[in-house]
Amino acid sequence: MTEKNSNGQGVPDAYKVFAERFPELEQAWDLCRKAERGVLNVKTLRLLKLAIAVAREAEGATHSAVRKARRAGASREDMEQVVAVAASTIGFPAAVKAFRWVTEVGD
Repeated sequence: MTEKNSNGQGVPDAYKVFAERFPELEQAWDLCRKAERGVLNVKTLRLLKLAIAVAREAEGATHSAVRKARRAGASREDMEQVVAVAASTIGFPAAVKAFRWVTEVGD
């Protein structure tokens, strides 16, 4: 049976091993996730997290953010707009790369 996280998603094996090795970091990570609770609705929060992943040019985080944004009700067009808005800050080549990452995650 696959272990599930608080969102009901499968927990990657690498995360489990890392958390066992560094339990204090896992506890700190749990505290960081609590900071996500606030006035933003879940869809907006997930689009914001996508923007951060795109700006960092973090492929894995972008893929994860896309999946979570989809579950929160964000459309493909919502996510493409996040990339388009980011283009003036991160540059055209980085935006094209991020656009590819967003579009390669299936619906």
